[in-house]
Formats: sequence, structure tokens, C-alpha cells
Amino acid sequence: MSKNRRSFTPEFKEEAAKMVVETGRPVASVARENGLNEQTLRNWVNDYRKAHAADEPPLTVSERARLRELEKEVRELRMEKEFLGKAAAFFASEYR
Repeated sequence: MSKNRRSFTPEFKEEAAKMVVETGRPVASVARENGLNEQTLRNWVNDYRKAHAADEPPLTVSERARLRELEKEVRELRMEKEFLGKAAAFFASEYR
């Protein structure tokens, strides 16, 4: 059995990726609207971002500060998750 693969023009791919990048809409929403697989659109968005990386303006001071705050929060949450996982394993073994 041979499946027919749809092919898309480079223009269509770029327009679909632009819908995600420039409007900030979720990949799932744009994919559903255009009858695409989410992962396919995600690949197109990644390709678009790589091709247009120089087009993005540099981060402002406030954006950099917010980014640092979020990175710190992610580190803390990962440490908490790791700690809770170890604690759960310890207490689980205690009740066997």
C-alpha cells in the first residue's frame, strides 16, 4: 500500500510558519486551521526561525531581565522536582 504524500510549495510553508511566528498563535491552532500535522508545522517554524534569525530585533534590557528571572525559576523548579522525586522514592522504600 502506498500512501500519497502531500507536497507543499515553499511559499505555503513560509506563510504557515509566519502565522505562528509573527502573530504568536499556537502551532496546534494554525495546524488545525490549515489541515496540517502539528509536528510538520513545528518543523517549518523552526526552519523559518533559523532562516530569519538575523531579522529579529535584539532583546531589550527589560526582556533580558525577565529572561534571567525565568531561567532562575526554571532551575529552582527542576531542583525541587528532583528533590521531591528522591524523597518520594525514599518514603516509598520505607513502607515496603
